Amino acid sequence: MELLTIGQFAARSRLSPKALRLYDRLGLLAPARVDAVTGYRWYHQRQVERARLVALLRQLDMPLARIAEVVALPGPEAADEVAAYWAGVEERHAVRGAVAAHLRDRLSGRRTHMYEIRTVDVPEQAVLAERRHLLSDELPRWIPAAMGRLMAVAEECGGVAGIPFVAYYAEVTPDSDGPAEVCVPVADARAAEAYPAAAGRTATLRVEPAQRLAYTRITKAQVAYPQIISAFDAVEEWIGRQGLTVSGPCREIYFADWDAASASDEVCDVAFPVS
Repeated sequence: MELLTIGQFAARSRLSPKALRLYDRLGLLAPARVDAVTGYRWYHQRQVERARLVALLRQLDMPLARIAEVVALPGPEAADEVAAYWAGVEERHAVRGAVAAHLRDRLSGRRTHMYEIRTVDVPEQAVLAERRHLLSDELPRWIPAAMGRLMAVAEECGGVAGIPFVAYYAEVTPDSDGPAEVCVPVADARAAEAYPAAAGRTATLRVEPAQRLAYTRITKAQVAYPQIISAFDAVEEWIGRQGLTVSGPCREIYFADWDAASASDEVCDVAFPVS
């Protein structure tokens, strides 16, 4: 098998000698032979295809550790891994585009949507709650999972007695982890108090006080981050203009069947307790 100098191999593989030395150190593309005295590297002709694949994957900004996983897979599995990686890139790009649009509107003072703010008085209620520190990209998976767990417990304790909601005790963003708390009102507080402990659950029972909420209603499409931030901002600005004070954690109140709703259906109230 023909051996190539590092310069020859770099030309054929479309990688620089510097990159080849880096990939050797990382165990991603080791030379076929290294001279023990001079340290000079030699490569097989058959390594060219692997090197070109590495070069193409780097053009996708794929991390080196993930490239190592891809090139070790058979062709069809490697293709699936590239597709999965790129789907993630496109999702992150879409989120960044939405953040940029939100920032343009916020900094320019332009509103693409006018929010109607209302108030409602809600009575005291016992709620089953599950609290967790997590980042914004984890919310879409955790919220429905936690809500499902809590509603199952509530059904064992007299049933669900109100509309589930998610309370935020601090910012939940790509860099700030809350915490957030999923809450499900429960009919039989005594049974609910005993049930989590007996079943070894992470759910806790607490009493949500009677309070007034300032809120705006949004569609399923508007729930997506960062669009939902505009709704929170609008309610908070309204509270300030009215001379009111925020008296508790802000929340998202999910009153509709999420899975059955279309993007344009109203599904959620963004709310702040006020006094």
